[in-house]
Amino acid sequence: MDTFLAASRPLHCTFVDRDRYGRLVGDCERADGRGVQQWLVEQGLALDWPKYSSGIYASQQAAAKAAKRGIWAGTFQEPWDWRAEHHDQGLSGKPLGLVSPSALAVGSAPINSRSSHARTDQKPAQPPSSETACTDRS
Repeated sequence: MDTFLAASRPLHCTFVDRDRYGRLVGDCERADGRGVQQWLVEQGLALDWPKYSSGIYASQQAAAKAAKRGIWAGTFQEPWDWRAEHHDQGLSGKPLGLVSPSALAVGSAPINSRSSHARTDQKPAQPPSSETACTDRS
């Protein structure tokens, strides 16, 4: 991701809302207009969530799946399906946040975080740098 982001700076993020957990929801683009969400889905690092995206990244997801990139290299259950199945356990209404690599190794913890159209476990490791422009429109 560092290489992708470094290819065209600055990064511009526009936040349009907050989700039910208070997390910002928005879009991020490089200076050349290339969308971060699209790239994440293309690499198999995020899922197109049709409920929110209307399938805007469906073709990128299909290509990633066919090439077995990222999460498509193995098998998994889409987070929205997992939450629906575990709703009665009281887990679906709580943000699960980041998961340790050891938890992922045993496949015991789902990941969820929302950008405006794609689902990913990526959260900023540090505050935006001077090469990141953020706009809060919520």
